[in-house]
Amino acid sequence: MATQHHHHRDLEGETLVSAARDALIEAGEQWTEMRADVFEALAGCEKPASAYDIAEKVGTARGKRVAANSVYRILDLFVRANLARRVESANAYVANSHPGCRHDCIFLICDLCGKAVHSDDDKLTGALRLAAQAAGFADVRPVVEIRGHCAECAAGD
Repeated sequence: MATQHHHHRDLEGETLVSAARDALIEAGEQWTEMRADVFEALAGCEKPASAYDIAEKVGTARGKRVAANSVYRILDLFVRANLARRVESANAYVANSHPGCRHDCIFLICDLCGKAVHSDDDKLTGALRLAAQAAGFADVRPVVEIRGHCAECAAGD
């Protein structure tokens, strides 16, 4: 299978929000005002964001404090519904710019600026799935993160 490269914001603005809303409703969940606010805040981030970052953005927009644990629950729902992806090593999240598209991501994370780009390589993640299944694991979800310096930061080294 071909390797695809995606920056996490291929769909943007209202198009991305609409696609996320439709995907969540199709998954049998409600698109509440709070979920919309959390998704919009996440989608507006240039880098992976923590639940605390999102809670602060949403709280500022709403004019009242928003608890990070509420945001964590919403982000976990977004990950289960394929609206967001979790960058494990940073305990942070990025909006999925292809809400209806299911694929494993290989994150390329810049140690200097924090930018995260994802690449899809079904051949690589397929091999990881097969190895896990051979070891008796079910419902496998490969998480691959590669850290280094992005092109812009490497040019400045």
